[in-house]
Amino acid sequence: MIRRQTRRGGLRAAAAIAATAVLAGMMTGLGVAPASADPIFDSKALLANPTAPNGSRITKAEYKDDRNIRLYVYSAAMDQKVIIDVQRPADATVPRPALYLLNGAGGGQDDASWQAKTDTLKFLLDKNVNVIQPIGGKWSYYTDWIKDDPALGRNKWKTFFTEELPPLVDGALGTNGVNAIAGLSTSGTTVLALPIAKPGLYKAAAAYSGCAQTSDPVGSEFVRLTVETWGGGKTENMWGPPGSPEWAANDPYVHAEGLRGVGLYISTGNGLPGQFDTLNGPYALPGAYGLANQIIIGGIIEAGTNFCTNNLKNKLDSLGIPATFNFRPSGTHSWGYWREEFLQSWPVLARGMGI
Repeated sequence: MIRRQTRRGGLRAAAAIAATAVLAGMMTGLGVAPASADPIFDSKALLANPTAPNGSRITKAEYKDDRNIRLYVYSAAMDQKVIIDVQRPADATVPRPALYLLNGAGGGQDDASWQAKTDTLKFLLDKNVNVIQPIGGKWSYYTDWIKDDPALGRNKWKTFFTEELPPLVDGALGTNGVNAIAGLSTSGTTVLALPIAKPGLYKAAAAYSGCAQTSDPVGSEFVRLTVETWGGGKTENMWGPPGSPEWAANDPYVHAEGLRGVGLYISTGNGLPGQFDTLNGPYALPGAYGLANQIIIGGIIEAGTNFCTNNLKNKLDSLGIPATFNFRPSGTHSWGYWREEFLQSWPVLARGMGI
């Protein structure tokens, strides 16, 4: 009797294993990855406790659910803690790449963020990528400022994104070291500047409604309006007086040769009202006043980024640097278009990350 039960149990186990193998094979054939455990959530502990060369480190990790972690990172360069929201890959059993997803001028500290305004994170749920979302740095252009600013504090974001954060992310999350970066509006400048600042760090970059120019009269005025008029800071504390060497040193247009070898997706509207500029639409500012603001102010800004993006295309073409450009026939500086552009850019980003 005992032998019979053991034999039957063995048959059942073998059948279960065989069925699991068949199911896994079917799912793989259909392009669906079998569900897998994430060691970080299983143990409620990061894979390592790394320290960046300058002493930056992760001070705390909050496990929000079975896919999302909030990291608190101490930046030695800025002497402050920075929040990093992470969405883990669909399958985390092997090392995966990282997509750095940057917010606009508000730095994600307001409600104008990828998470609040779009379903981009939902789109990425079944993708094998670590999504890295920094929260902070409003009105800073995510660059290194030469001086502390009375209104905006100490900003050393280029150092943060090139020297401090990547080794912490790679060690703590067990990534494969392959990165891509995407951003909108002011971060549309940043995501082109960072691959130039640290060659090889980012394999692909997507810039939506950004202005690559920072040192010519048009570009510097765009920066001044953002930092001073809307942000309350002083551009002299950022890169010095207009015309100072730092303005050109941080200009992706001037240093476009540094983008060679990076997978590029760059897009802009032209400022004319489009499909997402409708009264109380899902991606419109609320009410008649909000819509008017989106169409008038958002239209003017987008017309400016269109000018910059055409100039960048001409520059890249002259250098023989390939890039995917999308010049939409309409559209203001608003979230509905950025959501659509992220979806359009995903093949470029995915190819750069090898997924």
